Amino acid sequence: MNTTTRIAPVNGIPVADVQALIAAVSTDPSAGMTHWRVANTWEGGTKSRAQVEGFEIGGKQIRRPFSFHFDEPKEIGGTNTVANPQEYLLGALNACMTVGFVALCALHGIQIEELEIATEGDIDLRGFLGLNASVSPGYDTLTTTVTVKGSASPEEFQELFEMAVATSPNVHNISRPVALATTLHVITDR
Repeated sequence: MNTTTRIAPVNGIPVADVQALIAAVSTDPSAGMTHWRVANTWEGGTKSRAQVEGFEIGGKQIRRPFSFHFDEPKEIGGTNTVANPQEYLLGALNACMTVGFVALCALHGIQIEELEIATEGDIDLRGFLGLNASVSPGYDTLTTTVTVKGSASPEEFQELFEMAVATSPNVHNISRPVALATTLHVITDR
């Protein structure tokens, strides 16, 4: 008879698996090293398709093929068929905070009934269009609003959300400079 007790998922998070990952990375930091890659292919006009083949964790390749598409609103030269890069960027930021917050709540045994994270900001197209070099081509400020209902007090939710923000890879990537090395390969028909 198996006497091992399996911890039930909380908020859909497999708590025991997350605890095992935390223990593994605490013991061997290389187990927590990850590598990510997404390749976008132009599909004409303002459309492109992003392709994910997988990622690497702890030196092991994990296959997980996905694709998603980008376009722009008609007002910015697109065909308005799918979300644009800004919408994906904000969605990815929100998703990263959501994962962290939900997982932290689960690890603390806190049930979430409802959760919405909304982020918004302004972009002045004069920067993007190259009309004014003194205008930023991107966001200068983003505002995030979190609405949550669950089994914790407002103070507990606040503390856990602050932890989620402090440890979110996408919050880090958006709120701090990240070095970007670019390489251009030109195909010639010689």
